[in-house]
Amino acid sequence: MRLGIKNMTEPVLIANKLNKTYTSAAGVDQHVLKDLSLTVPQGEFVAIMGPSGSGKSTLLNVLSTLMKPTTGEVMINNKDILHMTDDEIANFRGRDMGFIFQSYNLIESLTVSENIAFPLTLQKTKPAQIKAAVQKVADLLHISEYLNKYPAELSGGQQQRVGAARALVHEPALIFGDEPTGALDSENAREMMNYLTKINDERDISIVMVTHDPFSASFASRILFLTDGQITKTLTRDDRSREDFYNYVLSELGNFE
Repeated sequence: MRLGIKNMTEPVLIANKLNKTYTSAAGVDQHVLKDLSLTVPQGEFVAIMGPSGSGKSTLLNVLSTLMKPTTGEVMINNKDILHMTDDEIANFRGRDMGFIFQSYNLIESLTVSENIAFPLTLQKTKPAQIKAAVQKVADLLHISEYLNKYPAELSGGQQQRVGAARALVHEPALIFGDEPTGALDSENAREMMNYLTKINDERDISIVMVTHDPFSASFASRILFLTDGQITKTLTRDDRSREDFYNYVLSELGNFE
């Protein structure tokens, strides 16, 4: 049986006292993140939940370098990402991070193989290495038969697996997921979460995922609940089965809301 918490060591991500404030045209401040701190060890699968407006999407954007906080610090692989230049951040994303989006974000004019290879192509990796890496991740996610097809020829679930393969092909330290099952039906959502679990287990890659869905969240080893820009509850899977953790999450959601 898969345990919810593995033997994790060094943190891959550390966020310390994050604040994010927006100022309206009328001069009114909206505090979206408030002194928020968290640590993600290597190999952990973390889900972030919370009601609309709780700050979960802003938190994911800050952690993944897509947005800068007003104050605070973010360290990934012992690197201070908030003091990097734009070029350094772009290179760091391409090397150490993977992204899985709700909308797939595949390039329609490229084949599946070319879409998956895109991060390696940007890094100017040798063609033979690209081919081997694409085949390796395609085998892992069972999409080898689609490599010569185009995104428009695939179902939503298949496209999302291609997106996951693209996030994984360069073997990042950390994958960020923004509602990765949000556009999928229940069967494809379950399949997608099984693949993410496989990536997490077999590659020891940390995953930080925002989701509104308790079912998807129950695949994580830890769930953080946000309210008004702060972590107000943490659930850990420990040695529960996925099904038992799901029921536990549902019971706690009633208390949380």
